[in-house]
Amino acid sequence: MAIRVDLDKRLYDRRMSLTELADRVGVTIANLSILKTGKARAIRFSTLEALCRELDCQPGELLVFVPGPLNEEVD
Repeated sequence: MAIRVDLDKRLYDRRMSLTELADRVGVTIANLSILKTGKARAIRFSTLEALCRELDCQPGELLVFVPGPLNEEVD
């Protein structure tokens, strides 16, 4: 995947659990886990905004570009 959502460092810096973040943002733990493990295909701006608000960070601190081949699906 070319873009990764990097939650681990932010959660560690804030001494916050994934469960607490899920409660604060209003997203299920399962969906946050999908973001955290790089299996997400998309993220809503409203979710990104809520994550940034609760983690006190900028979008660029959560979204990381990982060079390499793209994982594109062919229909």
